[in-house]
Amino acid sequence: MIDPFHLEAYGKTTVNYNRDIEIFPVLNAIFEGIYGENPYKSPTDMGVNMAGFCISDDEVCCQASKDEIIRRYYTALCDFAQGKSGESEVNKIDLLMKQLKITTADRRTTVAAHERKEKEGVHSSAIELADGTIITAHTSALLGPSAALLLNALKHLAGIDHGIRLIPQKMIEPIQRTKVNMLHGKNPRLHTDEVLVALSMLSLQDERCEQALACLPQLDGCQVHATVMLSEVDRKIFKKLGIGLTTDPVSKG
Repeated sequence: MIDPFHLEAYGKTTVNYNRDIEIFPVLNAIFEGIYGENPYKSPTDMGVNMAGFCISDDEVCCQASKDEIIRRYYTALCDFAQGKSGESEVNKIDLLMKQLKITTADRRTTVAAHERKEKEGVHSSAIELADGTIITAHTSALLGPSAALLLNALKHLAGIDHGIRLIPQKMIEPIQRTKVNMLHGKNPRLHTDEVLVALSMLSLQDERCEQALACLPQLDGCQVHATVMLSEVDRKIFKKLGIGLTTDPVSKG
């Protein structure tokens, strides 16, 4: 909020934290009680914020801020859908987005994932690579949208033909039987961690799997959107890979 103390003392409009502004009269009284006077005329006087001097490209920073707002909006939507937070958080960010004139359509992966879902009729996902390339994937009987997307992205980065199956179906099916019959799981599809383990095993005898795994570091900083809320396992894998993930507030049911 506007710092009224700074405005009164210097005639300059500055912005500061509301809590700092609210507590300044108390701090001012403490200074006057100890030293007889307060050397600071406002909360802004007391700030040591050098972040602005580190910005070399304001346009890039502004765009990154807008991207972060959209990511937080999706987080708020999912938290609300799961009963983790109230609607006020969603409304607050929604208002901020309106003020900045941005929408979820400004997130390229969101648009791509929704287009793939509309085309395939099942939950889908999309990733934006460092060079701006958009890769998409959809849910199948063998793989969830996140696991399929990870494989598609790695194949693209490694220059492997999309039609090649890095993990053969005969290897996936025994894993699915174990998950359902032995571990009593409801979802037979492979998660991202299971796909990476399978690739690691196959890399011992398949050079293409080895090449795909070697491309994992290139996913750091990439952006992903899925049309369904992902499992905790998948969310953690994306986080460990340094991927910015958003999802629609839709359950798998």
